[in-house]
Amino acid sequence: MNRRTLLQSGAAISGAVLAGCLDTFETESVWQSVPVVEDRPDAVYIPAGVEEMATYGIAHSGDYGFALHYTFPHRFYNVTSSGMDRVDVQESDAMHLMVTVWDRETETVLPTELQLDLYSEGALETSLRPWAMISQRMGFHYGDNVQLDSEGGYTAEIQAAPIEAQPVGELEGLFQDGTTVEIDFEYTVDDIYDLSFEEFDEDERGRRAAVPLMQHDDHGDHDGHDEHDGHDMQVPVSTVPEPESLPGRLLGTESSGDADIVVSLIESSSRFHEGAYLLVSPRTPYNRIPLPEMSITATGYQDGEAAFSDEPLAAALDHDVDYHYGLAVDSLDTIETLQLDIASDPRVSRHDGYETAFLDMGSVEFSVPE
Repeated sequence: MNRRTLLQSGAAISGAVLAGCLDTFETESVWQSVPVVEDRPDAVYIPAGVEEMATYGIAHSGDYGFALHYTFPHRFYNVTSSGMDRVDVQESDAMHLMVTVWDRETETVLPTELQLDLYSEGALETSLRPWAMISQRMGFHYGDNVQLDSEGGYTAEIQAAPIEAQPVGELEGLFQDGTTVEIDFEYTVDDIYDLSFEEFDEDERGRRAAVPLMQHDDHGDHDGHDEHDGHDMQVPVSTVPEPESLPGRLLGTESSGDADIVVSLIESSSRFHEGAYLLVSPRTPYNRIPLPEMSITATGYQDGEAAFSDEPLAAALDHDVDYHYGLAVDSLDTIETLQLDIASDPRVSRHDGYETAFLDMGSVEFSVPE
């Protein structure tokens, strides 16, 4: 159903009246009333529904690709030192703006810090720093609810800082200077309210599973493609490889906070490190979305004694492994047990379905076969 249908049905929404202008509601935003799933597990779960999104435009700057997406204003959750802080929709919110940033050659989604300034007729309308987010449909991206005073033409100026992980492999040496692009778009209320919302059956909501990731061309009326330099450019979605596809010797997968923690030992690799390399790849279950902004330390045991202790892992970005955490060590030949301690859960905002997972993550252990 689209959002107007949702208004008219009254099935999940109450107290919201479309006013026909930018001051859209007499009471509250429609999306604010979409139900929160009851009896949610402390894990990934199917939310009440999913909204359609569309793309305003795509821009390039050197090796960087940028896409500006939009959908309804909706609630999301920020991680704080005391838990989750729910961000509810405000009456003045016009839409939810999202940005995807990627490497144009390998289509690797990039972790960075963004500044988003919106201009109308050359004047600055609003300025924000979008949150790093994960959602079951989009994967890792940046987004926030945005307030606009009027319909019309806008220019989005997107500034990207140097990436927040060590680039390795084909990405080595790239994305160290940051860049800025501009994307022009036309904002109308009708475009927002013509987006559809798929509401799930009651018996599906809260089930331990995830909505599938969108495909490359699943971006609403705009198909996420852009002709540039003779190539059909697509907007990538962030995923990490299956465990068995990781390089090195796979130690296995353990669960912590409903996240899958996959570990591989690489004996010698110039791509990651000249010596031995411990590769840790935390990801969401079901969709294999990487989990950034974690703090992880490793301890290796030999004959019950620590051969190395509480060594911090560094965030790294590889063209094939994608976002992961790594540790260069002298040798892994004599290690019998590996313990990973998660000092900080993923400090990324979450959409519905992820807000009860990846919290209070405990230690995990792996046996190292001879």
